[in-house]
Amino acid sequence: MTTTTANGRGLKKFFRSVSIPPVYYFLIVIFLGGGLLDLFYAGGQIFGNTAIMLNILVRSVALGIVAVGQTMVIVGGSIDLSVVFVISLTSVMSSYIMQGETSNVPKAILLVFLMGAGVGLVNGLIITKLKVNSFITTLGTSLIISGIINSTFSNWAGSVPRSFEFFGYATIGPVPFSVIILFLMIFAGWFVLSRTKFGAHLYGVGGNEEVARLSGLRTDRVLIIAHIICSLTAVLTGLFIVSRLRAGAPWVGPDGYYDLESIATTVVGGTLLAGGKGGVWGTLAGVLIFSILDTTFNQLGVNPYLSIVFRGLIIVLAVASYTIRSKKEAA
Repeated sequence: MTTTTANGRGLKKFFRSVSIPPVYYFLIVIFLGGGLLDLFYAGGQIFGNTAIMLNILVRSVALGIVAVGQTMVIVGGSIDLSVVFVISLTSVMSSYIMQGETSNVPKAILLVFLMGAGVGLVNGLIITKLKVNSFITTLGTSLIISGIINSTFSNWAGSVPRSFEFFGYATIGPVPFSVIILFLMIFAGWFVLSRTKFGAHLYGVGGNEEVARLSGLRTDRVLIIAHIICSLTAVLTGLFIVSRLRAGAPWVGPDGYYDLESIATTVVGGTLLAGGKGGVWGTLAGVLIFSILDTTFNQLGVNPYLSIVFRGLIIVLAVASYTIRSKKEAA
């Protein structure tokens, strides 16, 4: 009897100690809510359809990849609005260089990654060396890239060879190749943040940059690397999009709202905008919430603007729940 009581108390203590981020509760609620709507209005044709469920994951790829990089800069107490036009720059330049020729693919990929790294480096240097606010810095960079793209390309540019379309359309067994890449990126982001010195330093800089600097951390270098990584994830997103569309265009980045959406999913996932706390698994949950909402509303023929309303509500509720939870933990 005593042993049973002790075990019961041990289980209660264990469950109390388990900390489940609110974003996972939101994900479960959105999934169940979408399933009920599907059951009543579509007879279970959406959530009971494997192809549609895989499509939800594929819809998450573009936003999910760039959100990994955005999570890193926000953990470091920074932000990056330039990703939206880095994506557009990648799409038009890679497509323009490839010109439908497989032999041009390596050259195009190398060039766009170098350009992405350059944008991240410039952002990081301006923020750390000139001490310009990250919001203003990356907004300015975004406008500069936008002007260059729109003055050079006015419509679809070039084309990608059929061999490059594997990124957007190929499957390994039943699983789309792009989804595998997404989860590899999520795992890589988790590993960097939780298992490397750079990740620990990034949390330190985001938590309190001055304390981190006085502790001997090279805070400038940490933030510069974080911005380079963020720009490189935007490049990878751009390559995925151009492989799906088979050609690049200046508007692919802004049309996807990848700057605001990557920030929103990161915040919904539990990463503090002030920095120092968060992670990529929560960000993935935020991305899936948005994808489930979009897919459900599209399949049911609901006004797409209503999906935006729900996104706004989820962002506000998620941030509010994190705030309340933080106050309770502090108490």
